[in-house]
Amino acid sequence: MYLRYVFVVIAFCFALAVSAAAADEYLSPALQTNEVILTPKPGPAPRINGPEVYGARPGHPFLYRIPTQGERPIKFSAKGLPRGLHLNSHTGIITGFTPKAGEYTVTLRAKNKYGKDSRSFKIASGETLALTPPMGWNDWYAHYDRITDAKMRQAADILVSSGMADVGYQYVDIDDCWMNCRRNNDPMQFGPFRDQNGNILPNKHFPDMKALTDYIHAKGLKAGIYTSPGPRTCGGFAGSYGHEAQDARQFANWGFDLLKYDWCSYSHEVTNPPSLADMKRPYELMGSLLKQQNRDILMNLCQYGMGHVWEWGAEVGGQSWRTAGDLGNSLDHIFQVALNNSEHAAWQKPGAWNDPDYIQIGWVGIARKYGQPRKFPFTPTEEYSFMSLWCLMGSPLFYSADLTRLDDFTLNVLCNPEVIAIDQDPLGKGARVIFVGDNQFLMVKDLENGGHALGLCNATESPVDMTANWSACGLSDAQHVRDLWRELDLGDYTGSFSARVPPHGVILVRLGAVK
Repeated sequence: MYLRYVFVVIAFCFALAVSAAAADEYLSPALQTNEVILTPKPGPAPRINGPEVYGARPGHPFLYRIPTQGERPIKFSAKGLPRGLHLNSHTGIITGFTPKAGEYTVTLRAKNKYGKDSRSFKIASGETLALTPPMGWNDWYAHYDRITDAKMRQAADILVSSGMADVGYQYVDIDDCWMNCRRNNDPMQFGPFRDQNGNILPNKHFPDMKALTDYIHAKGLKAGIYTSPGPRTCGGFAGSYGHEAQDARQFANWGFDLLKYDWCSYSHEVTNPPSLADMKRPYELMGSLLKQQNRDILMNLCQYGMGHVWEWGAEVGGQSWRTAGDLGNSLDHIFQVALNNSEHAAWQKPGAWNDPDYIQIGWVGIARKYGQPRKFPFTPTEEYSFMSLWCLMGSPLFYSADLTRLDDFTLNVLCNPEVIAIDQDPLGKGARVIFVGDNQFLMVKDLENGGHALGLCNATESPVDMTANWSACGLSDAQHVRDLWRELDLGDYTGSFSARVPPHGVILVRLGAVK
């Protein structure tokens, strides 16, 4: 894998506040060593989560699993569902074909013996996909070249059984190494790249790609796949060079819903250094080919931020693009990834997302030499921060670690629906950065309803007392503050609020103007 060892170590996000009238500072509990679960466990009554708006192309297959927490069985219904779409009342999975271009407002309902919930859901039938940042799981930092059909099916199972699908994680993505290679220690991965007709061949660990995507789709989830525009992938497996049209058609026929397109060996096919035209060319080609297929397939441009890709990634047909190199398990440059990615926030909008790489907490494989997963040495504070920063930036939320070793603490970090709602806000804005001291800054994210999300970020090695002044943030003088990690209203605050932010800490709250 093309690695740039840069990693985000940004910590604890949860609420606090200080009223200007009562200048008592809220002190964050020290969570440096103890895995304190801040988010209340979901109750038995239904709670509908997920995006408020969903983009799909007219006439294409439609698949959406209504993300819903609560004790099963749950009975689902939908008012205003357009013709051609059908809801399974037992599973909450909507299938069918996307209706003609237009916007359709649907009321989703969920009911069980403990209560009921409803939510407005807008289906936007048109050319723009990924109206909110995509969410899911990618196998790379768990399995590397050890990935198999069985592990992908297991991942789909766990996304459902763990509750991750109930808060919006929907893509199950195969990364590199599903194809054949010419030289490998695993004989199951050795073989010809293509058949006599030029069709790409999966290795023996993947006996039936269509059966795999059918399995994933049956759970209401979506399937992602990976390749390179070059002759070889980063791992030395078969790439798409010279067979782009065949591969795009093959991925669609297999039933995949997302393609990660990784630059890798394409660098050998262009000038050194590559021109801007060189950088755009493979993505323009694949982007146009994916649009010609009979299903919606997102394209993630994985080319490490070359050529200011955030300025043209949407133009060539992408829905997201990496803005820098792989995080690669490094603890260096604590806040720098978030700061660098936020510099490109002006280019982000619904259907066009800056991607700073995967969320890596819990049991993560060592990138160097494709090592086995081990407990990653983040403090609990830093794990909260990782998730909070990604949501403030409005980044794609793809978890990449060992799902079989999920514990309650990690699930608590990954699955807070109010934190995820900041990421999934339909306005699609990334947070703006306001520096307030040495290695201290605020992140302010505008939300569709006129509210804001706020992060107080401490990149230092010591606790810091920080203040967010409403005027400096461009906000009205009185704000209602809600602690998102604890799902707790803190009250109304005039002029500012302050908090002691732990080392490598981010404190995350939602704000609303007091009327």
